[in-house]
Amino acid sequence: MERTLCLFLLLCTVASVAAVGGTNSNFTPGGMSWSSATEEPDLASPDESDSDGGFSSMDSMLQWAISHSDPEQLKESAQAQQQISPIELQKRQMEIKEIMDKMKVPSDAELMKISISDLNNISLSLEDRYRALHELLELVEPIDNANDLNKLGGLLAVTRELNHSDSGIRTLAAWILGKASQNNPVVQQQVLELRVLSRLMDMVKSNSVEEANKALHAISALIRNNLASHELFYAEAGGLMLQGILKDAKLDIRLRRKAVLLLTDLAEYQLENVDRDEPPFFNDKNLLKSVVDLTASTYLDLQEKALVAIKSLLQLRTTEALLFKDFCALDDALNRMKQLLLDLMVEESQRDYVVDVESLRIEVVNIFHRKLAKQ
Repeated sequence: MERTLCLFLLLCTVASVAAVGGTNSNFTPGGMSWSSATEEPDLASPDESDSDGGFSSMDSMLQWAISHSDPEQLKESAQAQQQISPIELQKRQMEIKEIMDKMKVPSDAELMKISISDLNNISLSLEDRYRALHELLELVEPIDNANDLNKLGGLLAVTRELNHSDSGIRTLAAWILGKASQNNPVVQQQVLELRVLSRLMDMVKSNSVEEANKALHAISALIRNNLASHELFYAEAGGLMLQGILKDAKLDIRLRRKAVLLLTDLAEYQLENVDRDEPPFFNDKNLLKSVVDLTASTYLDLQEKALVAIKSLLQLRTTEALLFKDFCALDDALNRMKQLLLDLMVEESQRDYVVDVESLRIEVVNIFHRKLAKQ
């Protein structure tokens, strides 16, 4: 109701302004000033003006009203409004300003404080707890908001939810930590200091597919390009965790995909930091075999990701080519994959992708044989 009234008053005001010489959004009769876009950025696009978010400024409302008005009707209305006195025009502007003040959207920081306060309320209903977590999940997307999360007490509140009895709550909490930590060393360090890595690794074993996936997503985000978290991950037997996921064909394909991507990230980070000692688990024969066995997966994208991981692992100093050959049977796996890819190339819909995977397979073959020749 307020929005309808506001738009009606605004259109009348636009008409009045047009009648006296234009539709400048900074029109200031009687000393009245309308907010410009530079003073208060729009929070919603014109196409979203009917949503709950509303307009962020009088200027944006004005622009929307003009763009959505019939020029002829606006002209007729302007002629009809020519008799309005300056006092009446100023009164209408004041009414619009009052409504806009009531409709003003709170800042992200204010919204985060509300959600965090809700999470800290032990008597909060499960439904409202879900709502608060969903709101934080959206709010932490911008890096500035993610960096503010700890200052507002949000990280502590969210990490507590990792121990909630409800799997959905735990899932959302892990998802928030993963999103906030993504490519963000500041938040990575803050989360690690709360000692939640081992808890997240336990959650990866959950019977809930979503909980396991979001926990592994959070682990990957926490340790990516972060030496301190790498060392903690290895100390917490992260290699065994990955090995268990990769070799279990019954597990959700998304979880296995995340696991092989994480293994590749770890190997590539090691390749970029050659002065650091390579963790022994990179040369664990069971881990390597679990990766090679993925090349026989029925999912082509998982086969591709396995090839990428093998390519990185082969380039590490400590991995043994003979181990890949004798224990992992990498030659046989690559040859089987070659035939599979040749068969898939007849399907035009995915031919380009298959050609790319075959190029990657050939690259792995060449790296493997060069390493064999050296050893």
